[in-house]
Amino acid sequence: MVAPITRRLVSIGDAADALAVSTRTVRRYISDGQLEAVRLGRKTLRIKVDSIERFIDARPVGNWR
Repeated sequence: MVAPITRRLVSIGDAADALAVSTRTVRRYISDGQLEAVRLGRKTLRIKVDSIERFIDARPVGNWR
């Protein structure tokens, strides 16, 4: 029996769309250690969805009035 896969990965473009930033900014977040990514090949880089969610949760907007 195969264990279920619980980790999800998205492309840099999808991460940029989710965060409403450019792909260049996502790459900077990765190099700064703010987002976790995995390299799946020489040119293929994927970002962990959990990392994106933690990134968003760590930046609350505050009180909007």
